[in-house]
Amino acid sequence: MPIDVPYLSREAIEAEAELLLQEFGERRRVIAEPPVPIDDIVELHMELTFEIRDLRALFGVGDVHGAIWFRERRIAIDRQLDPVLNPAKRGRYNFTLAHEAGHWRLHRKHFLRGEAEINLFENGSSPPDHICRSTDRKRPVEWQADTFAARLLMPRKLVRQAWERWQGSADAIAPCDLEENRQRLLDAEIARRGGVKEGKNAEADMIFEQYCRPLAERFQVSAEAMRIRLEEMGLLLRAREPQLF
Repeated sequence: MPIDVPYLSREAIEAEAELLLQEFGERRRVIAEPPVPIDDIVELHMELTFEIRDLRALFGVGDVHGAIWFRERRIAIDRQLDPVLNPAKRGRYNFTLAHEAGHWRLHRKHFLRGEAEINLFENGSSPPDHICRSTDRKRPVEWQADTFAARLLMPRKLVRQAWERWQGSADAIAPCDLEENRQRLLDAEIARRGGVKEGKNAEADMIFEQYCRPLAERFQVSAEAMRIRLEEMGLLLRAREPQLF
């Protein structure tokens, strides 16, 4: 059943993600360079177990990425995201694991149910408290977990440091700065995708995503996730503000 969660601002969610990174640094090691070791954070610090399973077959839906059992302190990731079998899915795997960590940090008290409310599967195992589907991303509970995952895997400080090293400055990039390489970037992204991305501003998205792909690979996230994070941080601009002088 869908569950309501209280409103959380981006700032509050980012503070919670930074707190988790600080805790990990105090107990294990300070993360000074990307990528963020999400597997270690989940297993060693949060003390959650996670497994890779055929969740699509288990739940009978085709768009499920992850699931979480709060009482059992257990996370499952769909096997189609297994980075061992599908190295190209590493970014999506990391984001899904961080997304489930977000549910644990932000939402577990809202999901815990009384024992009498639990209906077991036919094999006697308990169903998850929550499954995460791509079609549910706009729901507040999923938006919050996505926002947490982005800030956990792409911490503001590390992103700025990596950006400055990569660019040689802290300056933001706008489409006009990429005009000379625009067609090359667009053609490369279309070739990688095997087609054109759909949706509003799709062409600009593809250009930015191809451009920031080296940084995405450094953080082991998808180019889409990196592009969104860089835009949120004001490092990728849709248009440059006119200058008075």
